[in-house]
Amino acid sequence: MTTSTMKAVRIHAYGGPEVLHYEDVPIPSPNPDDLLIRVRAAAVNPVDWKIREGYLQGFLKHELPLILGWDVSGEVVAAGSEVTGFKVGDEVYARPDIERDGAYAEYIAVKASDAAHKPATLDHVHAAAVPLTALTAWQSLIDAARLQAGQTVLIHAAAGGVGSLAVQLAKARGARVIATASAVNIGLAMELGADQFIDYTKTRFEDVVEDVDAVFDTIGGDTQERSWQVLKPGGILVSVVNPPSKETAAARGVRSAFVFIQPSGEQLAAIARLIDDGRMKPIIHAVLPLTEARQAHVISQGGHARGKIVLRIVD
Repeated sequence: MTTSTMKAVRIHAYGGPEVLHYEDVPIPSPNPDDLLIRVRAAAVNPVDWKIREGYLQGFLKHELPLILGWDVSGEVVAAGSEVTGFKVGDEVYARPDIERDGAYAEYIAVKASDAAHKPATLDHVHAAAVPLTALTAWQSLIDAARLQAGQTVLIHAAAGGVGSLAVQLAKARGARVIATASAVNIGLAMELGADQFIDYTKTRFEDVVEDVDAVFDTIGGDTQERSWQVLKPGGILVSVVNPPSKETAAARGVRSAFVFIQPSGEQLAAIARLIDDGRMKPIIHAVLPLTEARQAHVISQGGHARGKIVLRIVD
């Protein structure tokens, strides 16, 4: 590299989209177990604006200024002395450590164990849309719920970034999928493999669903509370929004789990194989340049994105 600085979007204080600043910052120095990645694309997730707003200050350790964004696809430009399995020029994708600087930047340092080779069938924009949401689905449905072939799962917000991949992952496991979303997304949900669709604006899911093995909750609140009654005895309610009540679970004879996803290069490698086999694909809502990160956050906070919002960093 001929320069020591890069363009990035950082926050210097917590607040609304206006605290996102496009500026020159130092290129990160990789640790011995890191990859230095030239970022081609980075996806925007709700956790980004929740951190920006300051909601997770008591939960995560961050120092300001902070580069946001924890979904990345790009090329390896340097590898630490302890790194094996990757070389300069490899195309990789990752969900980096959320307590380090993120991917709204031209370069990012990522622990090699958090990365995997990018799905060969995807370009960088589509690959960047995968890691955080696919890992969320994997760690919720496979690790927590232990979803098996022949079981039935109710997936809320099935057209969103997480939900759309969760539907596909559940089908790849051989499960029966009941999806909730608005009517405009019925075509997408069925295309992704949903066996039954519920328009939540017209039908209360608990009126038409019963005895499911698992509920995947990405909404929380009233939706989570109403989800208890559709589970069969021994079933499980998995949430990625807030911890379901263990007391309610015990009283109903079911199980509960709260998932805050962790990086995993091993799981991303398995996900890449599913993608390259044609069994999963990311859904893109919008692609914006890095300079429009504020607008990307506005769209994400609106809560109606169909799939993922991606920032194109370097062509």
